[in-house]
Amino acid sequence: MGYQSEAQLEENLIKQLETQNFDRVEIPNEEELENNFRKELFEYNKEKLNNEPFTDKEFERIMVHIKGKSIFQSAMILRDKFILEREDGSEVYIEFLDTKNWDKNRFQVTNQTTVNGKYKNRYDVTILINGLPLVQIELKRRGIDLKEAFNQINRYRKHSYHGLYRYIQIFVISNGVDTKYFANSDKEILYSYTFFWSDKENNRISNLKEFTEIFLDTTFLAKVISRYMVTNETDKLLMVMRPYQIYAVEELLKIALETNNNGYIWHTTGSGKTLTSFKASQILSKEKDIKKVFFLVDRKDLDSQTISEFNKFEPDSVDTTDKTDKLIEQINDINKPLIVTTIQKMANAIKKSKISNKKDSENISKSSFEKSIKYADVIDQYKNEKVIFIIDECHRSQFGKMHKEINKHFTNAQYFGFTGTPRFYENRSKEDRVTADLFEKCLHTYLIKDAIKDGNVLGFSVEYIKTFDGGFDENDDEKVKSIDKEEVFMADERIKLVSENIIKIHNSKTRNKKYTAILTVQSIEMLIKYYKAFKNINHDLKIAGIYTFGANEDSEGKDEHSRDSLEKIINDYNTIFDTNYSTDTFSSYFADVSKKVKSGKIDILIVVNMFLTGFDSKKLNTLYVDKNLKYHDLLQAYSRTNRVEESTKPYGNIVCYRNLKKRTDEAIKLFSQTDSTDTVLMGDYEEYIRQWYKKLKNLKEIASTPNNVDKLETEEDKKKFIIAFRELTRVLTKLNTFIEFEFDEEKLGLSEQSYQDYRSKYYRIYEESKKENEKTSILSDIDFGIELMSSDKINVDYIMNLIRDIDLTDKNKRNNDIKNIITELNRADNEDLRLKIDLIKEFLNKVVPKLESDADIDYEYEKFENEKREEDIYNFSEKIGLNKYKVSEYISEYEYSGMIDKTKIRSDIKNDLKLKLLKAKEATKQVQNFIYEHIRKFA
Repeated sequence: MGYQSEAQLEENLIKQLETQNFDRVEIPNEEELENNFRKELFEYNKEKLNNEPFTDKEFERIMVHIKGKSIFQSAMILRDKFILEREDGSEVYIEFLDTKNWDKNRFQVTNQTTVNGKYKNRYDVTILINGLPLVQIELKRRGIDLKEAFNQINRYRKHSYHGLYRYIQIFVISNGVDTKYFANSDKEILYSYTFFWSDKENNRISNLKEFTEIFLDTTFLAKVISRYMVTNETDKLLMVMRPYQIYAVEELLKIALETNNNGYIWHTTGSGKTLTSFKASQILSKEKDIKKVFFLVDRKDLDSQTISEFNKFEPDSVDTTDKTDKLIEQINDINKPLIVTTIQKMANAIKKSKISNKKDSENISKSSFEKSIKYADVIDQYKNEKVIFIIDECHRSQFGKMHKEINKHFTNAQYFGFTGTPRFYENRSKEDRVTADLFEKCLHTYLIKDAIKDGNVLGFSVEYIKTFDGGFDENDDEKVKSIDKEEVFMADERIKLVSENIIKIHNSKTRNKKYTAILTVQSIEMLIKYYKAFKNINHDLKIAGIYTFGANEDSEGKDEHSRDSLEKIINDYNTIFDTNYSTDTFSSYFADVSKKVKSGKIDILIVVNMFLTGFDSKKLNTLYVDKNLKYHDLLQAYSRTNRVEESTKPYGNIVCYRNLKKRTDEAIKLFSQTDSTDTVLMGDYEEYIRQWYKKLKNLKEIASTPNNVDKLETEEDKKKFIIAFRELTRVLTKLNTFIEFEFDEEKLGLSEQSYQDYRSKYYRIYEESKKENEKTSILSDIDFGIELMSSDKINVDYIMNLIRDIDLTDKNKRNNDIKNIITELNRADNEDLRLKIDLIKEFLNKVVPKLESDADIDYEYEKFENEKREEDIYNFSEKIGLNKYKVSEYISEYEYSGMIDKTKIRSDIKNDLKLKLLKAKEATKQVQNFIYEHIRKFA
């Protein structure tokens, strides 16, 4: 039996959807799409319209309202109502989607709709709800890489999804065996944001038939679009939740609405708990029987990042003040069913409200007593009402301490916790509590092993480095009691050796500073020692330190108060980054350090406990450890490094200068609920060497030498070479992070020069596939993995992120940011960036200084670039003598299809410029070169 073709796959899918209550319709083109939308929108709103179909003018009003909008704007319109003025003067609310009664919507499926314009495209399968195309499915036959379908959708998005296709909410890609889904967006969509579906136990459901049965069920699909998509208003972004997030919210809602029980969600660190917990809070706050939902976070977690995340999901939802009065105000506001606050502020409100009930109330001031009565009056309104408390990072002890007090005040309260590292008997709190003591039952789990399998977080590569010979096991506390551990670990010689080792290995761990690192140490005293040690070593790293100091700390035996030491560290920071912080402005210093670690401007941040929980940064890939960690503290710290980024970040690097092997294994096993660490911990150096030889053998079977690559004639053979070399490079990326790695021909069976020669051939095929494909090429949608080939930190993305971070609110800061970016540009060696340097410098020097403080820098840069693009085309057209519209047309054709029609260009040149054959050929080449360079410059 042969493989199943795309046409067969398509037909089988449509037949299955028909059995699932989708009506099949023929929609051959855009005109019919609009006609169908008119008919379906009327049928859906029939009762409101008194069975009176839309007149042409009325439908035109609707189309003016909904067409020509961005994808985000379209998503907002879809979820809103439209006041339609009818021709008789009456008004009626038109609804595009029933977001509550999901089965009341109308469902259709069509296929092979042709969209005509400059280019002709046929879309595989489209699902329409109430006449709008809300789900687009792209199919590839079995055996084809799923990423090819993804790349094809990206091409369609760029060139031909317009009109009503702007309303697409979800894309589905499948080759029959593997199926994934992802949200539409106005911005670039990364493959890492495509998701497999799974069942409640996190077993993957990738087969198209099973996926269709569950995910494309009419009611469930409408529910996902209505309830489990998030409109991020800050970033103007559409997001769709992952399966485990949806299951968790569903389970929590079931318990909250049908019982009075408590529960907790165990989702591993980095899996999107904030979104899951906040979405659950939002949905519960809209239930009429629930009077208030309190979302509680620990004060130390409510940094600028967390506030920003919450406000993206619900604008202005977080009160950033320390004033308890503001919280009482919110509780008293009946129009504010969802309140985000800190555990500490809630505890303070309850504590103050109790004063009025105390017998010794005459001992407090009159104003405090009156405030206490006010607090009590407000809080007592909800004493017997159903209220929900959702607690983020509920493994922390702070909530346990105030649980009893809340229970006394809110007799009908339910508690739901979210944690990545619950407390069990093995890691119980000092009060001997486990998570289940307060929250009863675990409602849903998504463990670190599940997240790694799904590609939602990375695994860890852990190396243990011995720093002294003590003749004892560091983990054996009994044997070490007689030894002064502090003296050994704090020895100047040891600190110096570890510091030198970190400097030595840092570039290999962070891919030449493309990524950043944290060094965590056991005490403030050790942090200061390390900071001084780094200052005495010759290096080019930007190193910062941060810790909280005690106002009345014991300074006996210390050279200086820890605040004075921090002041010196901050002064160095001010010199490096041209800032003006001090210990008096510690919160601003903290916020700036956080921002600079995320943007990759700080190479190593030294901490004791800060930044080891709740801090997310994709640019952070390495953790150096010189302190004892265990269970939840260990996994939380390690997890700072495992956020998914490009393929140049295959895992989080952990370098332990303590023997934490036993504790690492214990933590991984406990929080993976397994006896094995294999899924979470990556292989050792020898394992990757074995993989290298296997991939090298495969490569040499295709092309035994770099020169033999030139002998590959068919596109199929070239494709095999691309995949083989890409896979070899992926192994090399991992090998490069190991301390013992050297590119030694005897050890690797390949010289570094030969590798570079293969790489050059790889690039040549890549460039050819992008430039001169005169026919549809099988290489056009191949995942070349080009980011694997580059180790440049200073690339286009890096510079654009710096530009986005420019502080427009302060003239001096703005000018300083511009100066720093230009310095970075001047030392860049990234090929794509070099082409853009003059363009970016002009934007920085001429446009940015004139921007208002609230300007959208992305928008302004795009506007500027488009203007310069037009100017570039005009200048070239004038120089060569061709009509600028024709040059624009050549560029558009190349952007769309990857092809340059040299025959047409030569013909235009001969006819318009009246050149002879040789000169025409030369001018054609000039046009061709301009197109390549123009596209690379403005891509």
